[in-house]
Amino acid sequence: MADIRILVTGACGKMGREVVKAVTAAQGMAVVAAVDKVCAGEDIGLIAGIGALGVPVSGNLAEALDCGVDVIVDFTIPAEVMGNLRTAVPRGTAAVVGTTGLTAAHLEELRALSAQSGAPVFIAPNFAIGAVLMMQFAQQAAKFFDYAEVIELHHEKKLDAPSGTALRTAELMKAAVAGRLAEEAKAEQGEESRGLPVGNIRVHAVRLPGLVASQEVILGSLGQTLTIRHDTVSRESFMPGVLLAIRKVQELTGVVVGLEAIM
Repeated sequence: MADIRILVTGACGKMGREVVKAVTAAQGMAVVAAVDKVCAGEDIGLIAGIGALGVPVSGNLAEALDCGVDVIVDFTIPAEVMGNLRTAVPRGTAAVVGTTGLTAAHLEELRALSAQSGAPVFIAPNFAIGAVLMMQFAQQAAKFFDYAEVIELHHEKKLDAPSGTALRTAELMKAAVAGRLAEEAKAEQGEESRGLPVGNIRVHAVRLPGLVASQEVILGSLGQTLTIRHDTVSRESFMPGVLLAIRKVQELTGVVVGLEAIM
């Protein structure tokens, strides 16, 4: 069986380089193209620290797709991801998206693009298996508590806040119940310090150097609290989920959100 041919966008960034390393080491797939304006012209293998792959980084996604690509893997920034998908999906290229910041309107547009071209789009706010389990545990716990807050902590260069993982966690918790957590939060004194409300769940974002990615969900009721926490200490933790998505995405239909959908 032929290797799955992968194009990585944002290839010179921290996540992009990890994807290049993981795909190159995996069986049944290969990096055939890389896109990033920062290091255009350089060999992506050298950028990733694994030796030359004979794959020069391109600054133009449309041109890079011409080499024949099965799956595009996007780890760019919120301002760029939709432009990349508007280029790749209409050409019939399946997409695995790890870039966060996509809105409900973006998802609707992607569903339309996918329906027209037949190219599936898989989006995951977080590719770490432990983070997905954390979200599922929080969703289950939300059924038994009337109060909850989400605190997410990331490195200082993460652009979107709150993170996609935190927002999805809160939405899953809100959808799991019909009580106070699902109600819309009412204005309170000191509102500006209370975080973004998702229903009655407050979501707080911390940005500090020294962090990679962590999240706490704290639930409270009379006389007790429950804390569910996940810590990412290395970006390598995301790679098993990314590789799973690459292998599964061409079997999907339309737009699928969340790693739990393919685990």
